[in-house]
Amino acid sequence: MKFLILLTCSVSALFGFSQKSKRYTVRTIAFYNVENLFDTKDDSLIFDDDRTPQGKDHWTAERYHKKLKNISKVISQIGAEVTQTSPDLIGLCEVENKQVLQDLINQPALLEKGYGIIHFDSPDERGIDVALLYKKAVFIPSSFESHRLLLFTAEDERNYTRDQLVVGGLLDLEKIYVIVNHWPSRSGGESRSKPNRIAAAQLNKRIMDSLIHLNTHAKIISMGDLNDDPTDESLKKVLKTNGAKKMLVKGELFNPMEKMYKKGIGSLAYRDKWNMFDQIILTPNMVNTEKGAYTFWKAGVFSPSYVITQKGAYKGYPFRTYAGGNYTGGYSDHFPVYLYLIKEAYDTTEEKEP
Repeated sequence: MKFLILLTCSVSALFGFSQKSKRYTVRTIAFYNVENLFDTKDDSLIFDDDRTPQGKDHWTAERYHKKLKNISKVISQIGAEVTQTSPDLIGLCEVENKQVLQDLINQPALLEKGYGIIHFDSPDERGIDVALLYKKAVFIPSSFESHRLLLFTAEDERNYTRDQLVVGGLLDLEKIYVIVNHWPSRSGGESRSKPNRIAAAQLNKRIMDSLIHLNTHAKIISMGDLNDDPTDESLKKVLKTNGAKKMLVKGELFNPMEKMYKKGIGSLAYRDKWNMFDQIILTPNMVNTEKGAYTFWKAGVFSPSYVITQKGAYKGYPFRTYAGGNYTGGYSDHFPVYLYLIKEAYDTTEEKEP
């Protein structure tokens, strides 16, 4: 059975010059911070008391199911403008456990997409984890593990945070690795918390280096809510990211979100300033690839009008579930980010031109 989604379009539409029409396979890779996707049960092992019916947020079954419906609607439409379907791979953060993920993919908007789940419980004090959803018809996972980020306070006490999820597998029989991140927040101030994100970036780089050590041609996608912008030290100096794909040098990673950020585009807003904390980063061999392999096409922030606050003090910001301490019934305080991977599709049943 052939699982490819074929997009017929002209090369001129894709790359800006005129040639004969060709057929392309396009895959959508996405990331979404879903803002506290918790069930209504009180878990004694984590600080989830607020997200219970008796808690501060009065988190009822009705509100939980509305949240699931909202998030599933967003996921179902990311990238659909081009592919007519939902993302093939989507990293998520701020999910409480595997059950909320199961509830999510069983929503009507996603049920027929055939998603699988890769998830590990992390030691984060809030009980929030990262996860990867993948279309079983498109991606075959072959390895998955969770890498712990060890942080300590000035008093040498453990600062529990999210793990980094590493998944290897075949995307249409092409081997890739995906790392899903949710780096430490800016709680306590950007400067004070900066060393924690530097440590997260260093762990991310060690993971990438180890994969490349095992296979010098390893193709890696690192995605997540990094709580830093593309121009911050954790990205530019530790991971060595570059926003100009034609200027990449050995040892650098391509960050398509950098150019968008410099144009004033962001994935979340705070005090009237846009940040691009949500990013998807690629190894250079996914940008300038050999013929017949997936290559980066373009990236974006998914922000249709329904995920944007339309009035009030937070007009223009992401339409979140709670705002100012009040339930608003929105989606998330982040917009999803995404990119397209593309390769020419060959139909062996058709006669090739000489």
